[in-house]
Amino acid sequence: MAYSGRRTSGRSRRSGDAVLLQTMARVLLFPALLMYLELVLHVYMKMSLAYAPVYLVFGIAGGFFLSALTLPWRRRSNSLIAKILAVVLSLLFTAEMIAKTILQTYYGPSALKIAAGNKLSDYADVIVSTVLSKIPIILVFLLPALLLCVFGTRLLGFERLDIRFAGLVVAACAVFHIAGLGVIRLPWKGDMTPASLYKVDTNIDDQVEQLGLLTMLRLDAKHMIFPVKNTMGGDFGGIGTLTPPGGASSDGSGGPDSSQTADPQPVIDTSPNVMDVDLASLAENGKNEDIKWLAGYFNSVAPTKKNEYTGMFKGYNVIFLTLEGFSGYGIDKELTPTLYKLTHEGFVFNNFYTPLHFTSTSNGECQNLLGLYPKGNFPVTMTRTGELGTNCYFSLAQQLGREGYLVQGYHANKDMYGRALSHPNLGYDWHQFSVGAGKTTERGKLSEFEGLELQSSGKLQWPQRDKHMIEASVDNYINSDRPFHVYYLTISGHMPYSGNNWAVRQYRDIVDALPYTENTRYYLATCIEVDRALETLIDKLEAAGKLDKTLIVAAPDHIPYFDVATLEELAGQKFGSSSDLEYLKEGSINFDVYKSSLIMWSASMEEPVAVDKVVGQVDILPTLSNLLGLEYDSRMLAGTDALSDSEGLVVFSSRCWKSDRGFYNRYTGEFTPAEGVSMTEEEQESYVSAMKKLVSYKLDSTAMLVENDFYDIVFGQ
Repeated sequence: MAYSGRRTSGRSRRSGDAVLLQTMARVLLFPALLMYLELVLHVYMKMSLAYAPVYLVFGIAGGFFLSALTLPWRRRSNSLIAKILAVVLSLLFTAEMIAKTILQTYYGPSALKIAAGNKLSDYADVIVSTVLSKIPIILVFLLPALLLCVFGTRLLGFERLDIRFAGLVVAACAVFHIAGLGVIRLPWKGDMTPASLYKVDTNIDDQVEQLGLLTMLRLDAKHMIFPVKNTMGGDFGGIGTLTPPGGASSDGSGGPDSSQTADPQPVIDTSPNVMDVDLASLAENGKNEDIKWLAGYFNSVAPTKKNEYTGMFKGYNVIFLTLEGFSGYGIDKELTPTLYKLTHEGFVFNNFYTPLHFTSTSNGECQNLLGLYPKGNFPVTMTRTGELGTNCYFSLAQQLGREGYLVQGYHANKDMYGRALSHPNLGYDWHQFSVGAGKTTERGKLSEFEGLELQSSGKLQWPQRDKHMIEASVDNYINSDRPFHVYYLTISGHMPYSGNNWAVRQYRDIVDALPYTENTRYYLATCIEVDRALETLIDKLEAAGKLDKTLIVAAPDHIPYFDVATLEELAGQKFGSSSDLEYLKEGSINFDVYKSSLIMWSASMEEPVAVDKVVGQVDILPTLSNLLGLEYDSRMLAGTDALSDSEGLVVFSSRCWKSDRGFYNRYTGEFTPAEGVSMTEEEQESYVSAMKKLVSYKLDSTAMLVENDFYDIVFGQ
C-alpha cells in the first residue's frame, strides 16, 4: 500500500506539473503570438527594430488581456475563443501588410466607413496578384494560428480556470501597459518619437513602426470616441520671417525667369494678397481654443505679394483636370504631343512635386482644390468636408461662382470617397455615374453623368476613357454666354496597367512596339489617353471660339505608386532599392520619384514663363487665385503663389521637406543646402527650426480648420 501510495503521489506531482505548464502556456499564448506577429511585420516590412522595446511591451500587455478572455469558461468555449482570436489576429496583420503594399498605408478602424463605400473591385486584379505573390509571408503570419487550431486543444487543454485567476492576468496586462507608457517616455531621438506619436491621430505609418500595429489600431479606435486635442501650442515666433527680404529669388533659388520679360514694365502692385479680416481679434475671442489657435497661426504667416502676373487671366474660362495616377515622366514629344506642348509652352514648372499624402486620389484632390495638406489619417479630409458641409471658401468653384461663372464638375465613375457630398459642397454642379435622384446642396447640385461607355451588361467600362468623358460633357458648358469653370477628375490612369484595361486597349497598336517592359508600355497607353483627351478639349474650344480666353490647368493626383519601377524605367534613374520603393519608405528613397509636371497654359500666352522654384500641389490654388485676379487671403492656405517672390516649399507625408534653400531629412535630422545656397551654421539652425515648426503647422492645421468650419466663421456672413 505504501509503494502504491508513492506511485500515486508521483503521478499527482507529474499531473500537477503538467497542469501548471499548460496554465503558463495558456497565459503566455497571446503575449507570445503578438510579439511574434509584430516582429514578423517589422522585419518583413523593413521597419526599424530599435523600437522593439516599445511595441513588444505593448504587445505583451495586449496579449495578457486576450489570454484572460480564454481562461474562465468551459473547456470547449475557451478553446474556440482562443482559436478564433489567433486566426483573427493573424489575418489582421496579414491584411494590414497587404494594404500597405497596395495602398501605401496601414488602415485603422476609422477607415472602415470609407473602405465600405469605395469599390474594392477597382483593385481586384492588384489584390489577387499581390496576395498570390505574398503567399510565403502570409503563411508565416498564419503559422502559429494554424498550429493552435490543429494541436492547441491537445497541448493546452483549455480547462476552466477560476475567474479570479483571469483577473490576475488582466492585472498583468495593466502592469505591462504602464511599463509601456514608461518606455515611450525614454529619451528617444528624432522629430517623431514614441511619446509624441502616442498623442496624435496622424502619422499612422510611424505609429506602426514605433508603437506597433496593435497599439496603432487601439489608438485609432480610441480617437474615434475621444478626439485628439490640439497640442501644438501657440509659439508662432519666426514663421512670419522665413521669406528672405529679397524674396525667394534673392538666394538664387529662383521664381519666374525675368529674362522672359525684358521689355520695360509698368509699376506693379506688390501689396500683400490678404483680405480685410481681424484675425488678431479672433485669436483673442474665438469660441474655442482651436479657432483661437488657427487665427493666431494665420495672423503670424507672412502673406505673399501681388506681382506682375496678378490678374493675367482675369475673366478667363478655367478648365482644371486632376489626372489619375499621372507622372511627368510619362510625357514624350512624339507619343504625347499635346502634353508636351502644354508643359513647354505655358508656365514651365521645372521643380514641381506631387508628394503622396494619405489616401492618394482623394487627398491629392485636397491639395489641388483646397490648397491644403490633408490630414495624415482618417477621416479623409475631402470626404469630411462633404459630411460636415464645411465652407471651402477658397475653392476655385466657390471663388469663381461668386464671380458669376458657370461652375461644373465631372467624374466618369461611381461614388468614391463621398464625392457625391464633397464636390457639390466645394461649389460644383457635380456629375458622376449612378447617383440616383439628383440632389441639391447649399453650394452645388449632384447629377447623373449620362453618356458614359457601358458594357453590354450595363456596367461601366473600366476605366472610362478621358477623351470620351470630355466628349460626353463639353456641350454642357462650351456655348455658355458667361465664363465657365469646369473640373474633371480623370480615371483612365487608374491601375492596374494591363491588357484588359479599357483605356490601354485603345492604344495597344502604338505601345506594343515600344522598347519597354509590358507594364511600362501599358502605363504609357494611359498617358496617351490623357493626351488625346486634352487634344479633344483644345479642338472643341477652338471650334467654339473660346480657346484664347481659356486657361487650362492639369495636375496629377499622385504618382502611380504601385508601379514605381515603371517611373524608374521612364526616368532612366533609380529612386531607391526595390523593397524601399515598394512601400515608399521615405527615409530611404530619392524624392525625385515625386517630381512631375504641372500644366498652366493658355493659347493667349505669347511665350513660355519658366518657374524654377520648388512648387507643390498645394501651390496650385493660390497661384490660380492670383492669376485670375481673385480676392483671397494667402495666409490661410498651406500653399503659396508660385509666381510670387515667396520661397518655394513642398512637404512630404513623412515630414521631410524641400525648399528653395535646401532639403531636410526628418529621419536623419540633417539639412542639405541647395546648390548655390550659403548659410552660416547659426543661420541654418535658425532657419531649420522655424521651418520645421511651420511644416508641422501646415500639416496639422487642416483637420482643425475643417472640423471647426473656420472659413465659415471668418467669411460665412
